[in-house]
Amino acid sequence: MSNETIKIPQATAKRLPLYYRFLLNLHSSGKQRVSSAELSEAVKVDSATIRRDFSYFGALGKKGYGYNVNYLLTFFRKTLDQDELTKVALIGVGNLGTAFLNYNFSKNNNTKIQIAFDVDKSKVGSQIGDVPVYHMDELEEVIQREDIHVAILTIPSGVAQQITDRLVKAEIKGILNFTPARLNVPPSIRIHHIDLAVELQSLIYFLKHYPTDEDE
Repeated sequence: MSNETIKIPQATAKRLPLYYRFLLNLHSSGKQRVSSAELSEAVKVDSATIRRDFSYFGALGKKGYGYNVNYLLTFFRKTLDQDELTKVALIGVGNLGTAFLNYNFSKNNNTKIQIAFDVDKSKVGSQIGDVPVYHMDELEEVIQREDIHVAILTIPSGVAQQITDRLVKAEIKGILNFTPARLNVPPSIRIHHIDLAVELQSLIYFLKHYPTDEDE
């Protein structure tokens, strides 16, 4: 079964990078095989879900043996397009944006923030974490010149839609939105919203109303 014919649930797709990261760690430690139970304990996903996720891709393991780490790593690297570098643009070099530039996905050699944009004259023309910072006025020109199709938004919510509209014109295909704004984009563009305040409020709610097994 080729990857092109596989249409997996979005929930499964979101877990694939988690599996891939753990497999990288196993490979680095020299481990050659792993069971679904071991995977479950490490990534905090139940074994049945892992087996179901893997079943979408055919026979990845053997009953009684588990999964070959090298085989899985190679398979998921290809599935997640990890053999190709994905260049990313960061929009907004505030505190959060600067943290992203200094981190720059150091544990993932195939995803890299290539360029950044801001309006602060003290930052424009500088490099942060080896990433050049351009003025926001140059947004469309530089993104198209660098052939970048993914952007991270760490800007004030009041200008988020305006900047998003410009990213659409620059032919960006995917946006990771860290602003509270719910942005409107064409159906052809994938956008993921990560609102840290909402996530924190959700965590606090679950702590109060859904006790963990240990609390019970």
